[in-house]
Amino acid sequence: MSSYSFILYIAGNLPNSIQAVLNLKAICTDHIPEGYRLEVVDVLVEPDRGLSDGVFVAPTLIKLEPKPKQVIIGNLSNLSALLHFLGLKSTSSDEMQSATQ
Repeated sequence: MSSYSFILYIAGNLPNSIQAVLNLKAICTDHIPEGYRLEVVDVLVEPDRGLSDGVFVAPTLIKLEPKPKQVIIGNLSNLSALLHFLGLKSTSSDEMQSATQ
């Protein structure tokens, strides 16, 4: 059973949406070895889903598990902020990567 569960709302193939998917998958692969659940919802295909979940901007990431539920908006390129948001510890290579961005 995965310890993290996410819904990532994107807007088609727009650059920020593509980047958000890539960034989140990379973080999860590197920092959540026990597994995670990710549902990607394209608001251009399912606009009612985004609206019913209170999403008005894409990309938007909702962390469902572990609790509490949290929301972050953007392309998830700020590695240190994303790790903090997820409650994960950064490694020295993460810090070097963030410094070069």
